[in-house]
Amino acid sequence: MKPEDGVPGPCWEGNGRSPEPFVTRRASGTMEDKRNIQIIEWEHLDKKKFYVLGVAMTMMIRVSVYPFTLIRTRLQVQKGKSLYQGTFDAFVKILRADGVTGLYRGFLVNTFTLISGQCYVTTYELTRKFVADYSQSNTVKSLVAGGSASLVAQSITVPIDVVSQHLMMQRKGEKTSRFQVRGGPEGQGVVAFGQTKDIIRQILRADGLRGFYRGYVASLLTYIPNSAVWWPFYHFYAEQLSHLCPKECPHIVLQAMSGPLAAATASVLTNPMDVIRTRVQVEGKTSIILTFRQLMAEEGPWGLMKGLSARIISATPSTIVIVVGYESLKKLSLRPELVDSRHW
Repeated sequence: MKPEDGVPGPCWEGNGRSPEPFVTRRASGTMEDKRNIQIIEWEHLDKKKFYVLGVAMTMMIRVSVYPFTLIRTRLQVQKGKSLYQGTFDAFVKILRADGVTGLYRGFLVNTFTLISGQCYVTTYELTRKFVADYSQSNTVKSLVAGGSASLVAQSITVPIDVVSQHLMMQRKGEKTSRFQVRGGPEGQGVVAFGQTKDIIRQILRADGLRGFYRGYVASLLTYIPNSAVWWPFYHFYAEQLSHLCPKECPHIVLQAMSGPLAAATASVLTNPMDVIRTRVQVEGKTSIILTFRQLMAEEGPWGLMKGLSARIISATPSTIVIVVGYESLKKLSLRPELVDSRHW
């Protein structure tokens, strides 16, 4: 997610529209609009249940989308179409060369980003609560909270990303990364963490501690806008769909449709910076500007869209799972006394 790759890790909330005639009565006796998606705020949650269930949900999502994250990384780093012709071609070739395990190269290291995912959620919710004192606009609260959460999460995620991306780039008999694990990517005898330690040592030797934050600025320029842009589009799509769908349509269905649409839109808008970020981190570049110029000179404007299809493919199902899972997570984590007051 990490809030990685076009998919934020937030809560999924209402569109702020005014009430309509189609209403139901709460347990308290007040009228509730069935069309308004209910907002579950931070203070409404049982935090222990929220974090335990959240980690389990996030891990399941990462397992399902990681192969496409790996493919996207390789597509973005390769020169032109020297290795792969596209997402499907990369999938087939990696599967043939390395088997299923090849699609999960660097996964164990990447699981440490679960920490940043929980930090994202906590920062998002607390910032949203803080901004609510100054503005009741869902767009304002979500934009500020999403950007702030991404800043905190990326500060934790970038070192993990740097290591996992170099592991993703390991291919049998070929040098596709600045650093190569001893004995090749087969890693006989030093399978997972042996390779990780080898990459970490090489980064320290070549770049020092700063090497683990290579591409940090580029990551911020990618993910903060992505997280901030996602929210306004999410609310926009949710509102438009709520006008088009029957009033009896479950809230979760509207959210499940709005999430992927917002993710795809954000991916298109931020993919150019994501390509540059990946090259800076994997190829050891030191300048975002020079990396951009080199990319434009070698591949033209279309080079900025490399890996976009893999990014959208990975973002779409994961966003549906995140939307449904996170909304369900928050419902399950509601304090007992609030359960009957919510319409789903």
